Amino acid sequence: MSLPIKGAPYRALVTGGAGFIGSTLVDRLLNEGHTVDVVDNLSTGSLANLGEARAMGAGRFQFHQLDVCSADLVDLMARRKPEVVFHLAAPADIHVSAADPVADAAVNILGSLRALEGARAAGARKFVFASSGGSIYGEAEKLPLAEATPQRPLSTYGVAKKAVGDYLYAYREVHGLEYTSLALANVYGPRQDPRSQGGVVAIFAARLLSGEPCLICGDGKQTRDYVFVDDVVDAFSRSAERGSGLLCNIGTGVETTVNELYTIMARAAGVYQAPIHIQARPTEVGRNCLDPRRAAIHLGWKPWTSLDKGAAAVIEWSRRVAATR
Repeated sequence: MSLPIKGAPYRALVTGGAGFIGSTLVDRLLNEGHTVDVVDNLSTGSLANLGEARAMGAGRFQFHQLDVCSADLVDLMARRKPEVVFHLAAPADIHVSAADPVADAAVNILGSLRALEGARAAGARKFVFASSGGSIYGEAEKLPLAEATPQRPLSTYGVAKKAVGDYLYAYREVHGLEYTSLALANVYGPRQDPRSQGGVVAIFAARLLSGEPCLICGDGKQTRDYVFVDDVVDAFSRSAERGSGLLCNIGTGVETTVNELYTIMARAAGVYQAPIHIQARPTEVGRNCLDPRRAAIHLGWKPWTSLDKGAAAVIEWSRRVAATR
């Protein structure tokens, strides 16, 4: 695991901080000695994810139950005056977003604008945005995908994330608000909710441990780039000081088919039963894999967790959670 980055403590604000990525980032920031405000409406996040933060962050942690679409977010940020804003609040399920693109845009675009306005009102020095490397580029013509790849998203979720990238550029040019946009691959790890259709690793883990059959859309030959959550939050932490004005891919550069993922997860769980293949999703990207070399150069970042090791960590965490129910 990457060690906390040493540097002067700062005040951070994390939107979506009760989610599985956001709460892991909050733990990391507190471990580094920073003061952290979390904003989350708890629609998909959970206070249970912030248990460690509450225990370790006495005097340096505060939770605010608030929707990022609310105008109150700007007032809150103006009062709390974060130096660095980590904006992770977004719909948790891309398929639900596709069914209601208006609601998706409300959170992804309006919510991002509220956060940007709040950062400006607070006088923040940096805005770090969680973009989606799995959706902004669209269907691959050449893999791995580099940041110079034209962005032709096939989903409304990807369109919204792409639009926020343009807002980031405008706010930097007009208001002097520095940013780093992180195009995340398929993030997985402990705390991911298996009830969300966006987290196939968590879904497979829950089903394998409960004896339920795992469902695979289509032939399972579609590929994704699976990156472990601890590796991802390391990139966020580094972005507070580095990568200004850049879009950086955060992935492993390794393609893995869904069929291969299932085999790895079943082996880690110590059980095997044949998955059930169901109808493919018509707008699903066939192949996706991100080139992480820009992040290596500008953030000093690279992934260190193998899929085998990460899958085992998810299975272990899922077992512990199941045992407490």
